[in-house]
Amino acid sequence: MPVQEVVAATPREGKFNKNAARRVRAAGRIPAVLYGPGQEPVAVEVDPKQITRILHSESGHNTIFDVAVTGLPTAKAMIVDWQHEPINDRLIHIDLKRIALDKLLRLHVRVKLLGVPAGVKTEGGILDQVMREVEVECLPADIPSHIDADVSGLQLHGVLRVNDLPKLDKVKYLTVADATVAHVITIREEVAPAAAEAAVAEGAAAPAAGAAPTEPEVAKKGKAETEAAPAAGKKPEAGAKK
Repeated sequence: MPVQEVVAATPREGKFNKNAARRVRAAGRIPAVLYGPGQEPVAVEVDPKQITRILHSESGHNTIFDVAVTGLPTAKAMIVDWQHEPINDRLIHIDLKRIALDKLLRLHVRVKLLGVPAGVKTEGGILDQVMREVEVECLPADIPSHIDADVSGLQLHGVLRVNDLPKLDKVKYLTVADATVAHVITIREEVAPAAAEAAVAEGAAAPAAGAAPTEPEVAKKGKAETEAAPAAGKKPEAGAKK
């Protein structure tokens, strides 16, 4: 499996709080944590542009790459968690996990729908993709960048389920076999649930006769930044995201 690139990581020292994290970001880097089976977590800082490039690649967060931490041996790793600033969507933190190439991984892979369903072409239906990722198990070298699913044969009310997805060598599907990935529905089916939800919301919002008006609750904006020292032995699930 070709290595996309090498991520250079510099160890962080001192306190791990939000002020320290801000200083890292002000210097054009982002704080990160590198985990590894049987190894202590290491707090590092990395180039946000390089991480963004990996996340936006064809294989996305399932990309396996080399991470080179100053003073430590180079290791295979992948991005298992990341955080964005809620207002401007700027990348502010990532978690990396060391990967053993001979150990099975559980992760989520994107499902890519191909073709235009017959139920859309000739019956006026709408293609609705219910599940955009499925969970699989495989070795790191066998991780598919995505899973292609041909939906051109779906008629109106036709359903594509997990067990209809193409069988891949060395890749095992873990998502429930009869779970719906996509289906062709009518416009009426699409609009009815939305109308029902609106009616319920309108009824809930209408005040009871004689009820005293209440002050609206002030919504809190923004997201608190937290930066804590990584806990030893923490093993996040691969492929988790925020």
